[in-house]
Amino acid sequence: MSETRNDWTREEIAALFDLPFTELVFRAAEVHRAHHAANAVQLSTLLSIKTGGCPEDCGYCNQSTHAETGLKATKLMDVRAVLQAAAQAKDSGSSRFCMGAAWRNPKDRDMPAIVEMVKGVRGMGMETCMTLGMLTEKQAGMLADAGLDYYNHNIDTAPERYGEVISTRTFEDRLETLEHVREAGINVCCGGIVGMGETRADRVGFLHALATLPRHPESVPVNALVPVKGTVLGDMLADTPLAKIDEIEFVRTVAVARITMPESMVRLSAGRESMSDSTQALCFLAGANSIFTGEKLLTTGNAGDDKDAALFARLGIMPMAAACKAELEAAE
Repeated sequence: MSETRNDWTREEIAALFDLPFTELVFRAAEVHRAHHAANAVQLSTLLSIKTGGCPEDCGYCNQSTHAETGLKATKLMDVRAVLQAAAQAKDSGSSRFCMGAAWRNPKDRDMPAIVEMVKGVRGMGMETCMTLGMLTEKQAGMLADAGLDYYNHNIDTAPERYGEVISTRTFEDRLETLEHVREAGINVCCGGIVGMGETRADRVGFLHALATLPRHPESVPVNALVPVKGTVLGDMLADTPLAKIDEIEFVRTVAVARITMPESMVRLSAGRESMSDSTQALCFLAGANSIFTGEKLLTTGNAGDDKDAALFARLGIMPMAAACKAELEAAE
């Protein structure tokens, strides 16, 4: 049941989605416990180090120049400001610091500052993650030399639906960057977004694309679309509330991700601020073991540290860093 496979078929993944809900969650919980601590969740913080002005036309994104959201574009943050934010995140309990820049791809002139950010955050003892758009082999190598732990580059949706969401790059472009990241020896963080008006078959295709990669992503973020007025999908779905993914279906997606990619960290990402505590609890039961903390993700709202701490206390969940520390102390 907990065997790691890369040969999943769409039919097998569809069959998992079709299981009775309690049976699916039970199976996912068994797989989770075979590979991960049952009640430990990694706390990560996400910072936008360069906001807006992206030339890509991703239909979900308010940082695109094609969106009319009034978001003001900014320049790349100063390295010292980024490191200060990382220190604050660590003080709040985060063990992983993720930095995102709204670029199609970074310019070579930006890389020295990016490298210093990675080195500085790692020097604090935190895991590092970057999402900067598409990378060349050289740029991936520079990030690897700096000690970057993870690179995030989402496939967003199923391959056959990709062109309906984004037209300025291809699905194959995404895979090429993932190959550069892998070849450089950096862990891959790769997931996507659900609730964009897709069908269950599309969600099957999305997870199939991830679960059949030569090596599963070490981190799989599952985002629920946060519709933003002025974006293509935000405007399109604003008047069709039924297009929003059902919370039970969202939990099913998390559970299937856990079963098909048993060793990966499965992260609840965007959209969590609008989920009930009960839905989040079901996601943790189904194998999610990483969240973003804080009041804000890149540009959209998030649940907030206090609310997360209260939920963890109710559920008996420990932040992963604290759980590891307690385990070490118990062994001494």
